[in-house]
Amino acid sequence: MDKKALYQLSYGVFMLATNAEGKKNGCITNTCMQVANSPTRVAISVLNTNYTCDLIKKSGVFTLSMLDQTVTFETIKHFGFQSGRDVDKFEGMKLPEDENDVPYMGWQTCAMISGKVVSSQDLGSHTLFIAEVIDGKVLSENPPLTYADYQSKVKPKPKQVQEDKKIVGWKCKICQYVYEGSELPADFSCPLCGHGPEDFEPIYENA
Repeated sequence: MDKKALYQLSYGVFMLATNAEGKKNGCITNTCMQVANSPTRVAISVLNTNYTCDLIKKSGVFTLSMLDQTVTFETIKHFGFQSGRDVDKFEGMKLPEDENDVPYMGWQTCAMISGKVVSSQDLGSHTLFIAEVIDGKVLSENPPLTYADYQSKVKPKPKQVQEDKKIVGWKCKICQYVYEGSELPADFSCPLCGHGPEDFEPIYENA
């Protein structure tokens, strides 16, 4: 299967945050959709390996910052390419917070919502949370960033493979997992962070 076919589905790009027992953390996700009215409910899907997922299971609350087209790769990298288990992603930042003391982004963001989890389901690699929307704010008039925009305009282009050097492995740019072998399977998914081949870079012999 060519996983790039799934890139044609329409997604947004979001910074998902929560606060569990005084520990605040956030991550980047691209899966959220409104699933009901009266009350308004949304569904979000989060990797089970993400620290944010663990914290949402404890807190039952979150904010979703809807990133707009002014967002930089540095913002994506800060919240999405490192783990809250290792660093405090909000250290030194003065972010606005909702009524549950959960931070959300006040820049590079067109809107935010606050959610309260009403149910969840383990999907294997991810957990699906169904949440009631308890607050929402429009933060800018900038158009939202789509996942297609991120892939084509924000995400750095992959390094060109050096034909004169032997490839001995592939390293995930998200979590640094190393796959040993000269060829990365087209349908490969990182066992740690779930990202596909497009987020791996080659490791060369004697590099």
